[in-house]
Amino acid sequence: MRTVPRISYARSADGVSLAFTVAGDGPALVFVPWVPFSNLRMEWQNTFLNGIFEQLARRLTLIHYDGRGTGHSQRDVTDVSPDAMVADLEAVVGQVGAAEVCLLGQYNSCPHAIAYAARHPERVKRMALFGGSGRGWNAMSARQTQALLSLIEQDWDVFADTAAHQWMGWAAGEAGRATADAIREAVTPQIARATLQAASATDVTELLPDVAAPTLVLHRRDMSQIPVGVSRSLAEGMPRGRLVMLDGAQPTLFIGDPGMVVGMLVDFFCDGIEPPGDPSLPPGMPSVAAGQVDSPPHGLSRRELEVLRWLAAGETNRQIARRLGLSPHTIERHVANLYRKIGARGRADATAYALRNGLA
Repeated sequence: MRTVPRISYARSADGVSLAFTVAGDGPALVFVPWVPFSNLRMEWQNTFLNGIFEQLARRLTLIHYDGRGTGHSQRDVTDVSPDAMVADLEAVVGQVGAAEVCLLGQYNSCPHAIAYAARHPERVKRMALFGGSGRGWNAMSARQTQALLSLIEQDWDVFADTAAHQWMGWAAGEAGRATADAIREAVTPQIARATLQAASATDVTELLPDVAAPTLVLHRRDMSQIPVGVSRSLAEGMPRGRLVMLDGAQPTLFIGDPGMVVGMLVDFFCDGIEPPGDPSLPPGMPSVAAGQVDSPPHGLSRRELEVLRWLAAGETNRQIARRLGLSPHTIERHVANLYRKIGARGRADATAYALRNGLA
């Protein structure tokens, strides 16, 4: 039996008890739980995941916790809203006592990580996101995802087996069976259903401009569950967001090339080293690049640059919002941020800046 770190407990703002573990040494990295399927004890005992955790723990302090209603956290809960999930993250970080953390979010936990980073910019050093979106439905709307989730209503055991092998690969063997058992024991079908319904309605797009931390948005090149445009839009929405393309089609972060992914994350979280740009991306699709030569001036994000170009073309905030599929309030935030970065006092200054720098 593989060693599981000692389980401790934190208490959320509404009194819900949260189980967490701490392991390793180095900068603090919080695994924001992929609710509703978190089960930290069984994850540590999983052959494959244990190896990943041990590699990461050589240079990072890993903080795991089970989401409310799941795993070893309090199971009898009624509030599974995004705000409650963010309060849980705040409670665990506060209990651990980490002054500064990195965050790793996957799928449904990505909006929780984004909201925490936007609310606590002084505490989040760096962040990596995989399989998520600012709008929960965007990451869950694929036909195959909906077909899989429909099994929750029909047959819980079949759902657990199918989900585990889809995420881990049908040849996963022992690791796949262990993952299916972890899902079955992590949560009841009722809490799973309620949590997923809340996740699908989550929308944190208006918080994206407030995320100050350098953020890698990771996407597997050939995965079909989530279109690359969803990950691209997420990266563009954050001032320091970068899209990173990974090889393969597996809808899991570490399957396929675990050594490469672990090394990339350790370099990023510990030393701020970002992966090189990806020359194979289609024209016009931005990728991550440390020190990229075509980075917009004055630290403008790609979304801010896009807004600036429409401003210079004479579009109103409301017109820009319609063009980009965002709310007027989000556009106002982008405008305020880009004005601050380029030292503009208004639209005329911004237009002059765009023309002077060949951006209009």
